Amino acid sequence: MPHIITRIARAAAEDVAELARFGSATIHEAQGRLGAVSSRIKPIDRAMSVCGPAFTVQSAPRDNIMLQLAINYAQKGDVIVVSAGEYEEAGSFGDVLGNACLAKGIAGVVTDTGVRDTLELIKLGLPVFSLSVCIKGTVKETLGQINGDIVFGGQLVRPGDVIRGDADGLVVVRREDAAAVAAKSAAREEAEAGYIMAYKSGRSVIDVSNLEAVLKAKGLTTDL
Repeated sequence: MPHIITRIARAAAEDVAELARFGSATIHEAQGRLGAVSSRIKPIDRAMSVCGPAFTVQSAPRDNIMLQLAINYAQKGDVIVVSAGEYEEAGSFGDVLGNACLAKGIAGVVTDTGVRDTLELIKLGLPVFSLSVCIKGTVKETLGQINGDIVFGGQLVRPGDVIRGDADGLVVVRREDAAAVAAKSAAREEAEAGYIMAYKSGRSVIDVSNLEAVLKAKGLTTDL
């Protein structure tokens, strides 16, 4: 298999745009509680939000040569997803490469290693999600693979799958499921809006969540 694969099947742009309307938690629940990336991987700024097809990178720890190559070959709107062994003590991405990403229209970078220059990255407005923030530099020595299947934050990520990230975390949606998951997410948001309206009208949590029968079956008692 080549080190670099450039021709990949991506989720349809309209499905990516539809998924971007919903939060990561909503999508995770809507697709059957699937796809949640490890909660250790967080945005460097809680205001950051990203949604796009995955451009996957398999990299050696403390080495960012494959990440740099990914920036070179990724397309506008892609989210670069770097699997580097969940190594925290390395700053493999910073403001210089952040500017390279912005110049190409890359939607964001998510990595299971560290990043640095975070204040500058936040000012740039490029969404960056990482396992750590670390000032330690990296080398450019070991070849890996671009656009193979990777394990990232405990999830299998294939090239072209949708990555949705926000303040709550990251979720993966299979590219062939993107339209269906977007529809399920819309239905979930509509249902949750109904719950909120019910609470505001004075209905109880037990009533809205249909808990009475469940609690009775479990033998719950109160002093009321």
